[in-house]
Amino acid sequence: MQETYKRIGILGGTFDPVHYGHLITAETVREAFQLDKVLFIPSGQPPHKDNSRVLPAEHRFHILKAAAGSNPFFEVSRIEIEREGYTFTVDTLSQLRNVYNPHTKIFFIIGADVVPDLVTWRNFQKVFTLCEFIAVFRPGSNKNAFSDEIHRLETEYMAKIHTAEVPLIDISSTEIRSRAKEGKTIKYLVPECVEEYIKTHGIYLKKTEA
Repeated sequence: MQETYKRIGILGGTFDPVHYGHLITAETVREAFQLDKVLFIPSGQPPHKDNSRVLPAEHRFHILKAAAGSNPFFEVSRIEIEREGYTFTVDTLSQLRNVYNPHTKIFFIIGADVVPDLVTWRNFQKVFTLCEFIAVFRPGSNKNAFSDEIHRLETEYMAKIHTAEVPLIDISSTEIRSRAKEGKTIKYLVPECVEEYIKTHGIYLKKTEA
C-alpha cells in the first residue's frame, strides 16, 4: 500500500554524526516548503568516501533516530543501509517512488555547493525526473554564483531547483569527531541523546564495531 503524503523532503548523508546543523536545516526547509515529512536517509556505503573511515551504518542510524525522535515530522529510513554495495541517489529515489503515491512531490535537500556536481551523479537525468531539489544557502552566500548553473540545469535537463536560506550554524561532523576523539566536550553541538550515545558506546575514541 502506497503512502499518501503530498510533499516529502529527503535529507541524505553519512551523518557521522548528525548534529544541530542538520536538524535546523531540515526543520527550516520543512516549514518554508510546507513539507508533510522530512525523511533522513543515512547512507550505506557511499561511493565517494572511504567506507573504512565512516562510522558503521547501524551506529549512524541509531544516533540519527534518537536525534530525530522528538520531531513528529521527522523520520529516519534504512533504505540505503539495507542495500548491498554502493548507494546511489537514483536507486534510492526509484525505490521511494514505489513507496509513495505517484502524485507525491519529493524534494531532495542539498547544499547549494552541490548544484554544480549534480551532473556527475549516476544517471542524473533520471534523477531530475524523480525529484525536485531544494538548494540550501547560508546567510551571506553569493546566490548569483549558482544562479547561472541552476538556470542551465533547468533549461537543458528540465531540472527543478528551488532555493532556501537557513540559519548559519557553523558546526561540522568532522569537528565533532575530532573533539570526541580528544575527549573534549561536544555539548550544544549535538542533541543530548546523541552526546550520550557517543559517550556510552565510546564512539570515535577507538575503532568501533557495528
